[in-house]
Amino acid sequence: MKDTLALLRPGDWLILLGGLIGVALSFPAFWQGGLADRAIIRQDGQIFAESDLRQRRQFEVPGPLGTTRIAIEPGRARIVSDPSPRQYCVRQGWLMRPGEIAICAPNRVSLQITGRTKVYDSISY
Repeated sequence: MKDTLALLRPGDWLILLGGLIGVALSFPAFWQGGLADRAIIRQDGQIFAESDLRQRRQFEVPGPLGTTRIAIEPGRARIVSDPSPRQYCVRQGWLMRPGEIAICAPNRVSLQITGRTKVYDSISY
């Protein structure tokens, strides 16, 4: 191992460093489905609203148990409150990456974040 490291010259180290920086900078764009740009709100399986993630907005979505409140801020969205008993969708917190989803199953409301590219997972495959 020491013999191999002794063969590396300063230019070799610069190329390795440049490659590592390039990989680190490209990680968000290539390995996480790109940047998030839209939020899709569904009620009972149907699209209730779509919103751009560049604007701050609030939605109140009616469901069988009551009203679900959704907040959208620049670059992120979350379910603020829901009448469901266990509050799993509220505990999901801020959704920021394409493909993330919060589902309030008892109230039949969901919030999904999308990007320019389609993100596939094991469920949709």
